Amino acid sequence: MRKIEVGAAANGDAVRLAYQDIGNGPPVVLIHGWPFSHAMWTYQMEELPRHGLRVIAYDRRGFGHSSKPWDGYDYDTFADDLRQLLDALDVRDATLVGYSMGGGEAVRYMARHGGARVARLVLLSSVTPYLGQGGDNFDHMIDALRRDWPDFLAAFGRQLFNIGTLKHPVSQATLDWMQSLALQASLKATIDCVHAFAATDFRQDLRSIAVPTLVMHGNADQIVPLQASGARTAELLQHAQYHVYEGGSHGVFITHKERLNQDLVRFIRE
Repeated sequence: MRKIEVGAAANGDAVRLAYQDIGNGPPVVLIHGWPFSHAMWTYQMEELPRHGLRVIAYDRRGFGHSSKPWDGYDYDTFADDLRQLLDALDVRDATLVGYSMGGGEAVRYMARHGGARVARLVLLSSVTPYLGQGGDNFDHMIDALRRDWPDFLAAFGRQLFNIGTLKHPVSQATLDWMQSLALQASLKATIDCVHAFAATDFRQDLRSIAVPTLVMHGNADQIVPLQASGARTAELLQHAQYHVYEGGSHGVFITHKERLNQDLVRFIRE
């Protein structure tokens, strides 16, 4: 893992983002979802470079192997961190791919930094345009995290893939792996990011987007429901391509990885 410095925390300590930069060709920047790390993109990082693409995946502050300051868990700061990363790596004409919480990060970056260094945008299972209507649900999430963080993450993983008594689209080993990624984060970052994606309104940010955009979402997503998010985002971005994954949960980056990877390559190469 490499690291770059993106600023300082309130106590003066340096904040560093951990990232991987693999392959050669047009750059693709992958922004992970809550509460995981860049490693959730393992199946994309293994496949996309085979198609002549440079893949950059990083851990946002507070998660994975990046610094874990006490503060700075808001979308303006996340967008500024991303700008520092793209500038440091001299990324040009990138395809920015934001998953779930990371979709908001990508959209805020496009609005706040004028889409600098970005040629295309992909929003996968994104929290955009605005989840704020479900405030009580988010309060319950925070209470559960404070009560028993590992137990909450175990339940979240099952919901991520729509696992039921008779339905097991992923293995127990995959669930254990996803939980291990989530436990690398700090609890403070995990909780503060719930506040961030629950309360941030991205509708105005979306109106500023002028680059080709692909919206992808599973129609069985129980965490960020299609009609409240992907469908509304596609309506606001009237010229965006819109792909619905039939039977897709919030975990389509694993359960539908073959089609997802094909769709990404096709969109990037258009």
